Amino acid sequence: MRFPNLNCKIQIFSPLNPSEDPEKIKKSISNVLSGSTISFENFSIKGESDNLESLEKIYETIHSRQSQRVLQRQLVKHSDKNTTWFYLNKQAAFVEKIVLCEEADESPLGPLKVILTSPTIDKVIDFLVFED
Repeated sequence: MRFPNLNCKIQIFSPLNPSEDPEKIKKSISNVLSGSTISFENFSIKGESDNLESLEKIYETIHSRQSQRVLQRQLVKHSDKNTTWFYLNKQAAFVEKIVLCEEADESPLGPLKVILTSPTIDKVIDFLVFED
């Protein structure tokens, strides 16, 4: 898999509910965004990366399940200038599964919100949803 050389900041956020173990949320984030730097902020956890290769697991799953149109619809719907975002199921991420959520309430304890920011956001979207 060859990743394009595109400037892209990737952030992933999760609310931290009182009943949740922060280490499990950290693991969920690490499972879907490899090589990310993870930090705790108040009642949330954030992962960050500046490397598109961090999205490899998401990319591979979306393409193997042929879910590109679902992801494309979400990325276009939530696009604003140089930023876009989508949701992933937090519980599925904990067991290393990538499951897209169209609405936040599809993930019982709240979703992981993945935010992509790039001056070439259209190229980032194209890369994620179209085949090589």
